[in-house]
Amino acid sequence: MMPARAADRDRVEAFLTVTGFDVALESIALSAADAPAMLGMQPNEFGSDWREKSAEVFDTDLMHGMALSILEEALSDDLLTHAAAFYASPLGQRLVEAENASHMVEDDVAKQTEGGEVVALWTQNDDPRLDILRSLNKAIDSADTAVRAVQEIQVRFLMAASNSGVLERRLDEQALRAALKENEPELRRSLQVSGLTAAAYTYQDFSEEDLAAYLVALEHPDMQQVYELMNAVQYEIMANRFEELARVMADMHPGQEL
Repeated sequence: MMPARAADRDRVEAFLTVTGFDVALESIALSAADAPAMLGMQPNEFGSDWREKSAEVFDTDLMHGMALSILEEALSDDLLTHAAAFYASPLGQRLVEAENASHMVEDDVAKQTEGGEVVALWTQNDDPRLDILRSLNKAIDSADTAVRAVQEIQVRFLMAASNSGVLERRLDEQALRAALKENEPELRRSLQVSGLTAAAYTYQDFSEEDLAAYLVALEHPDMQQVYELMNAVQYEIMANRFEELARVMADMHPGQEL
């Protein structure tokens, strides 16, 4: 159902830029590198054009257009105005600049290592920013959708890989979901740890006052609705593109055991 006073396309386009959501979408392409490992394979097993083919699937203009189409239908003008006003502020733009830079770091190991060092230092110094970061991460995912979304992306990708013949052995979706459910506590802990270290890396140069102000902004009911929608859009685009990648991979390499 269309929201009251749906935002027009030009305003949604501006919203993507001012909030940095356009860069967050662009960074989805980096996740393509994880696809072979999810199947127990290596990228070089899919030929010399693996990088080119995966880039075509995770085309940034395509994903940008998908987000525009969804948000144009689902994002109300009032919610857009509220979120854009904060992110257009001086603090908001500093935050977006830091978040954009963090999103596009290709070496995730180095990012997690540096973030972990910041967490360790702040823990040692009893820095109050650490608790604020934990609250920020909760506010960004207040509906606790990250675990379910990651599981759904894995299911859709693995089932697409199975159905398209990338895997020799056909997977049973019910059994796959049960296995992922069994590993859910471990996944939740992993996401919490990686989320905290990523946040420490991203916001290490911000003051306690800045981060506290950000938390207040994120906990506003209107911003909560905006983030619930943006999370849903991002996860749906990821799942959609991973399904398509599985179909492309089927044409690049014969079936393998999982």
